[in-house]
Amino acid sequence: MHTRNSPLSPEIWLNDLFASKAVQQGGVIRRKARDIERFAGMERFMAEIHRRGYQVAENSGQIVIFCNRAPVRWLT
Repeated sequence: MHTRNSPLSPEIWLNDLFASKAVQQGGVIRRKARDIERFAGMERFMAEIHRRGYQVAENSGQIVIFCNRAPVRWLT
């Protein structure tokens, strides 16, 4: 749910997020879960993750997005 007065619509926020250089290079990006919820909504965010075939992990309020389709291997 879009809960805060923001000049950006959820669609624009998501487009900006996924237009970053790290995403274009297949890297990793991190955002606060509360910001994702505030600006786009977790459901819409996860739909975009699935559409792109990316993987995402959450830890301590941080969302880590693996912006490629490579498998993620946990080392611990």
